[in-house]
Amino acid sequence: MSRVDVTAVTKHFGTSKALDDVSITFDDGGFFALLGPSGSGKTTLLRTIAGFHFPDSGSIRIGEREVQRVPVEKRDIGMMFQNYALFPNMSVADNIGFGLRVRKVGAAEERRRVAEALELVQLGHLGQRRPSQLSGGQRQRVALARAIVTRPRVLLLDEPLSALDKTLRVDMQLELRRIQREVGITTIFVTHDQEEALTLSDRIGILKDGRIVQVGPPREVYERPVDAFAASFLGEANWLPPSRVAGLELPCRSGAGSFAVRPEALSVATVPAPGKNAIQGRMSQHVFAGAMATCLVDIDGSYWKVIARDRDIPQIAPGADVWLSWSAADTIAVPTPA
Repeated sequence: MSRVDVTAVTKHFGTSKALDDVSITFDDGGFFALLGPSGSGKTTLLRTIAGFHFPDSGSIRIGEREVQRVPVEKRDIGMMFQNYALFPNMSVADNIGFGLRVRKVGAAEERRRVAEALELVQLGHLGQRRPSQLSGGQRQRVALARAIVTRPRVLLLDEPLSALDKTLRVDMQLELRRIQREVGITTIFVTHDQEEALTLSDRIGILKDGRIVQVGPPREVYERPVDAFAASFLGEANWLPPSRVAGLELPCRSGAGSFAVRPEALSVATVPAPGKNAIQGRMSQHVFAGAMATCLVDIDGSYWKVIARDRDIPQIAPGADVWLSWSAADTIAVPTPA
């Protein structure tokens, strides 16, 4: 497998700068998520690594080889698209083996490797079916098997689970992680789903306007965002009004200019919790969602969100005065932009 190094890559489409001096490293064998809003450059970066786009400047290395001017078919990568792109007139086994036939792998070796790939994705009994006879999750597994059967150096996934319903998507997240660990292939995937990025990846890169905002392990990026955009994009954040900062215990962080609290770190009650930071507001809504519930609390005209188990939230009527409490250690300090 291989490490991928992107160095000072810039890419224009007409007058629009899709990638702006991007430098990032994807570790050998790691599972890396690229996350950002629409138009942030995450898909362009993935497709530039794949070879569908050539950068205007900068370099891309896969292992020790520079590939920024190498065609996609010679980069030794596997790629899985949102729509799976399976051949409807071929069996599952023939779909998986297509890349091997293109590479002129012998028939016996093709059968062996296809059988291995089918077992890896737990579809060993479905090799002779057509894609139309499979469920969405099964088609997703076939596409993944086809991407890895050629034993590529890098696996690239473009929103691979977006077409699945929520329950199946969660199941496939766990399955995709299992397969990636078993194969040990360097994997880079694009997603717009923050929870998916946190669940699957070893490291996350957040992009905005074609630039890298922050890179790091999921917990680090979530708990120590480098700016307000990173704090608000990866998860939700309640921002402390400057007028409410006095008297609170806040973390010391160089350059910190604003402070936020995640919704799940808060408790809501009619009195402040002892020994914790607390601010007073007014209950606006209590939304029941099964085991979990969401409360909206009016703090000086801004609505703070509280997420907790429904049984842990007292029944408080809208309009009533409430206290939001949280541990000082759960306060996020965000640096002021330079």
